[in-house]
Amino acid sequence: MTNPLNSILVAVLMLNLFLLGTTRIVSVIRTVAIQGALLGLLPLLLHEHLSPVVALTVVTTITLKGLVIPGMMLRALRDVKIKREVEPLIGLQTSVILGALGTVSALLFADRLPLAAQHTGALIVPAAIATLLAGFILLVTRFKAISQVMGYLVLENGIFIFGMLLVEAMPFVVEMGVLLDLFVGIFVICIIVNQINQAFSSTDTRRLISLKE
Repeated sequence: MTNPLNSILVAVLMLNLFLLGTTRIVSVIRTVAIQGALLGLLPLLLHEHLSPVVALTVVTTITLKGLVIPGMMLRALRDVKIKREVEPLIGLQTSVILGALGTVSALLFADRLPLAAQHTGALIVPAAIATLLAGFILLVTRFKAISQVMGYLVLENGIFIFGMLLVEAMPFVVEMGVLLDLFVGIFVICIIVNQINQAFSSTDTRRLISLKE
């Protein structure tokens, strides 16, 4: 199972770099949807036998990460009528370079972590660290609220990959609870994005500093 697993994780790493290099928000949403759907396949590759719990986790993860949440974000994007992240805190090339450096560093040093010893030959730990870094970069360098939400989703994808390391110790019901919390959180954030747009005619979070007590 290592080769198919690593193929998916390499695709996830490539998607991270694409996310850092584009300003089109609709492309970011669709890319995160593809990434989420790919991650939904991980439990299948980490278990030799398909149990009802594993199947439920796969279906739920792909449905929420690949369909429901991206659909909510695309609907929010249509409501606020924006297309691009015009003025990120750092340039796209710099973002991609940081993401690439983080990915290389994760590949070089992840094997030193205790959890990596249990998955020799797999890219789970490097992919988790690199995805966390990509999500963090998106979260702190983008000013549009929707872009920041997508950064949060990528960050959560990295946490999801780390969760696969503990798949034997952590019951899947815990992972399902995390997915439910994620869904509720995104639902609330979509409402907040619409409220920001109505109040400021923009989703630029820098406008929030104009709020007074």
